[in-house]
Amino acid sequence: MVFRSIVDLQNALFAYHKEGKKIGLVPTMGALHQGHASLVKRSVDENDITVVSVFVNPTQFNDKNDLKNYPRTLEADCALLEEYKADMVFAPSVEEMYPTEDKRFFEFPPVTTVMEGAHRQGHFNGVCQVVSRLFYIVRPTNAYFGEKDWQQIAVIKAMVNYLCLPVNIVECPIVRDESGLALSSRNQLLTEQERKLATNIFKYLNESRALAKGKTVAQVHDFVVDSINAIDGLQVEYFEIVDGNTLLSLSSWDDSDYVVGCITVYCGSIPVRLIDHIKY
Repeated sequence: MVFRSIVDLQNALFAYHKEGKKIGLVPTMGALHQGHASLVKRSVDENDITVVSVFVNPTQFNDKNDLKNYPRTLEADCALLEEYKADMVFAPSVEEMYPTEDKRFFEFPPVTTVMEGAHRQGHFNGVCQVVSRLFYIVRPTNAYFGEKDWQQIAVIKAMVNYLCLPVNIVECPIVRDESGLALSSRNQLLTEQERKLATNIFKYLNESRALAKGKTVAQVHDFVVDSINAIDGLQVEYFEIVDGNTLLSLSSWDDSDYVVGCITVYCGSIPVRLIDHIKY
């Protein structure tokens, strides 16, 4: 069942809350793919009822063209969600989610200020605004997020702790296609040739794992950046090798026992921004 209004959704959830049922929430911006499907399947398996939100949140876009071009495929999304047995779809308008301007400001250094936070000013503030609203509306027991947006999960956990919200954040493994390309809604904006180019992102991330055994952090960093930038049609915005807990950059492998390489690459003639990561 598709709900457009907050009140209608909350009325539908009232009995479940009253009976102490477990409610799963899968927040999405639509243009759903098998990565999203894996989140929905897990939520259905682990909860009494699953709510999936489909909302392209304007407050987390710092590029108006990016917001305008973001794929919107609600009819296809609902078909996928029905197939994977989601119980409720929440697809509000912008006016429904933001009847007045959300002036709340969220900042949790360093997780909100490095990498994506540094390159997309205001992005994580917008993420916190919409996700906190969804948590207040749905009051989920569990909320499911894919590890492709790895830094985002760290930000949401920080927000949940700050707001003392009674929700369990469930991290779900990244889903890749046969080529290794991380599934993303933005992949729909790539041509077939550009998708082939984009497979090099994970190729060189994966190769860097082996290099890490005998090379310095700086050498591995330069290998990934130089290899990807050498391919016409790809341009690295940043590649950071960080501590997985603090998200701060490392100068030595010995500085952390949880090392993650995080990358953002522009792909194509009309650049599509793709993110990925790898754990060392």
